[in-house]
Amino acid sequence: MKIKINDLMQQSGVKFGTSGARGLAVEMTDSVCYAYTQGFLQYLEACGELKQNGESVAIAGDLRPSTGRIMGAVAKAALDMGYTPINCGRIPSPAVALYGVEMGCPAIMVTGSHIPADRNGIKFNKSSGEILKADEEQIREQVVEVDESIFCAEGFALPNEQSAARERYVNRYLSAFPSDSLRGKKVGIYQHSAVGRALLVELFSGLGAEVTALGFSDTFVPVDTEAIREEDVALARAWAAEQGFDTIISTDGDSDRPLISDEQGNWVRGDVAGILAAKYLGADSVSTPVSCNSAVEKCGWFKEVRRTKIGSPFVVASMIEAAEAGSVGVVGYEANGGFLTNSDFLIGTKTLRALPTRDAVLPILSIILLSIQEQKTIAELLADLPQRYTASDRIQNFPTEESGKIIDRFAEVSEISAVWSSVFGPVAAVDTTDGLRVVFESTEVLHMRPSGNAPEFRCYNEADSAERVLEMQRISMQVLLELKAGS
Repeated sequence: MKIKINDLMQQSGVKFGTSGARGLAVEMTDSVCYAYTQGFLQYLEACGELKQNGESVAIAGDLRPSTGRIMGAVAKAALDMGYTPINCGRIPSPAVALYGVEMGCPAIMVTGSHIPADRNGIKFNKSSGEILKADEEQIREQVVEVDESIFCAEGFALPNEQSAARERYVNRYLSAFPSDSLRGKKVGIYQHSAVGRALLVELFSGLGAEVTALGFSDTFVPVDTEAIREEDVALARAWAAEQGFDTIISTDGDSDRPLISDEQGNWVRGDVAGILAAKYLGADSVSTPVSCNSAVEKCGWFKEVRRTKIGSPFVVASMIEAAEAGSVGVVGYEANGGFLTNSDFLIGTKTLRALPTRDAVLPILSIILLSIQEQKTIAELLADLPQRYTASDRIQNFPTEESGKIIDRFAEVSEISAVWSSVFGPVAAVDTTDGLRVVFESTEVLHMRPSGNAPEFRCYNEADSAERVLEMQRISMQVLLELKAGS
């Protein structure tokens, strides 16, 4: 059977973009996953990155029930195309991406990130890092040929697991930072079902912290670092009160997005965590999506702040442009906390190499070390920032085409004012870089957009106080649900 990847998207129900392929696990059949992998590798052949001579293709996955089966289909596609699949095991997305960068091979991560366990995905990385929009467009045009007779109910076996990718990722930090860096710090690690849960214990213990593992789960928990569940808010505050941690840390399912709390167990917003991490590293250029907290400009710590569309490929593209323009301390971060580096950074006398993909460990480590360096608690670090507060939420199971209709409704400022000015005041500015971002004369912000990798409609707010931004979020979600009901 021959099929173009663009057509496969429509026929299978499994969508493809720069975040990779994502869909319901039952729709991500071995045949569909095989075809997507073939399209990706075929594109790399076309642009000269692969040459069909047994070169390696690194494969890893998260802890979802469907991940092992999909990894098998991915490995089979690589093998049938003449490559050597390397089973890197269940490790964080940035760990397999790092392995690909250092070994000069493509890296494929089977993960649905934070979305529920009935869904999954495949994230594709070139040897230079994440695929970008230009790569996505070319992959969609690939025509692949799949022999349906090779598929069976038992699926495909994976090669024997190798530990090199995991070891390289742990050593990235243990070799760059002194072994006593975190001495005296009491750190709780909320493990849930994060693929990097054991790795975090090993790494932070190895840097001298007193570590306590918390909340281990045998079933998949959809922790979204951008829309934190109420139960996770309550858990962190209870653990902090009971055990007196300096911080509690965690990640999402594939461990590329961080969670870090202050000493009271209050989770730090990802876009605020990014500012503090960039400060610790001494960055001079920061790329961040338009939805992120404006304290990054207001703090005055960075020579340049570059605003992008939402999604790590846009952040990566912006970082590349910054480096080409001469910036030497180039970082990026997202509202979900994922932190990226496009420059090498000196840590004392050691060099931490660039890793231009979402990483959870570096921002967590940087914030703790900044608190030590400035002799302040994490809460005190937050208090030093310009006081701008953000909140975000989402409407799940909301098809992209339906959420697009809501955005289209507000094409004119008069339409925005008719719905929103009665609750948030007159409109001062509108930004359509990604979705619809409205700044009101009060300087408060409402930002609406369809998710790029799940059937969700996301809403972001920004205000001058924590109480007000939560009130804005409640009002915004109420109005959006009413609009959804009427659509």
